[in-house]
Amino acid sequence: MAFRVRRAEYYYANVHDDIGAANRVLSDLAERGVNLLAFTAVPSGPSLAQFTLFPEEPRKLAAEAVLAGLALDGPHHALLVQGDDELGAFAGIHERLSKARVDIYASSGVTDGQGSFGYVIYVREDQFDEAAKALELD
Repeated sequence: MAFRVRRAEYYYANVHDDIGAANRVLSDLAERGVNLLAFTAVPSGPSLAQFTLFPEEPRKLAAEAVLAGLALDGPHHALLVQGDDELGAFAGIHERLSKARVDIYASSGVTDGQGSFGYVIYVREDQFDEAAKALELD
């Protein structure tokens, strides 16, 4: 199974959940030159959504968010895995982490339909180094 792993910093932003909220935030960040490696949005209450932003340049996101009036919580750390899509690819990653006794508390993966996948793995901060080692991250 061929894949590469990188450390990824991410930030949370809680925003008022209305039509177009994600479009406004993502468009504003793009106009400010912030490139995202990954993005998720989940409900965070009756009228809030929690956006998780994985910037290519964390300092740039932090600076531009201040100028945009977007309150961020972070940085936090995760692992971003990208590789060749094959049967059992996610299972193989979980097997390595399980053998290293790393607790994955959340993850999200997707294939591109053309032979590759991306996978974000959230581990506890105190287990981050063990997870990185298990996945052979330098």
